[in-house]
Amino acid sequence: MKAKHWLNMAFAAVLALNASGEQLDTAKIEQIMGVKGAMNANENVFKIIVPRTDVKVSVDGRPMPPFMGVGSWVAFTPGMNDTMVMGDTALFEDEVNPVMSVALDNGLAVTALHNHFFYDEPRVFFMHISGEGSAAQLATAVKRVWDKIKEIRAANPVPATVFGDGPMPAKNSITGEPIAKILGVKGMANNGMFKVVIGRPAQMSGVMLGADMGVNTWAAFAGTDDNALVDGDFAVHEDELLGVLKALRQGGVNIVAIHNHMTGETPRTLFLHYWGRGQAAALANTLEAALDTQSK
Repeated sequence: MKAKHWLNMAFAAVLALNASGEQLDTAKIEQIMGVKGAMNANENVFKIIVPRTDVKVSVDGRPMPPFMGVGSWVAFTPGMNDTMVMGDTALFEDEVNPVMSVALDNGLAVTALHNHFFYDEPRVFFMHISGEGSAAQLATAVKRVWDKIKEIRAANPVPATVFGDGPMPAKNSITGEPIAKILGVKGMANNGMFKVVIGRPAQMSGVMLGADMGVNTWAAFAGTDDNALVDGDFAVHEDELLGVLKALRQGGVNIVAIHNHMTGETPRTLFLHYWGRGQAAALANTLEAALDTQSK
């Protein structure tokens, strides 16, 4: 009961802080975004909800109305210096990475990417965003994110089911030495594929963790040197996530998930999974550029 009472007091304090802050120019936000929202005066939060009605979604063979969670939202509230925005954007697979690039290029942080359903058709992913700045800047950034979704669906009303990068070679023949040299670590070869693993130290419940306990960045290459794919996982600290995402997207590597693998670890470590196609050396250089944004 004491813990519950403390949490209620903390939540009340947060609401009081928001309620005593600056008032949002909700008319300006609506004008920029072209969508009506609703103000919660108690929390001093202005929220806009946009259902995904452009593509029909089913879950477990049952039609899934947007009201049941197939939609995007964004919420604005006065921050410590200016305005804070948070949101969740419903995306189909072929929208995720182009939309993520627009978010990053417009000053928004991408903080998570995951599914909410099983057996959904087409598959729906949810990308969480946040940011701080002027209300007008943030509204403009979110508007560009949502406009990118409309652009993609206008060009292709039916979500794609493949990356569309062309066929892979029938036999793997990756040369591992150049990749190892670029990334600065030794790797493992297996039937023409090549894999590197880079551990990162962490601690949980007083126990030190490393690469073999799952706190690692890894990359696996298949195909040929000139026509390769790479997939893997980046272990990033919270303050490194944005830099790694930007480096990977600038190199054309697709992000397919952002989430946690553990709870209570120190430092807090997030994991982002990726998939890229191209020349093996170019892919390795993109990974190295992302690694360079992290603290050692």
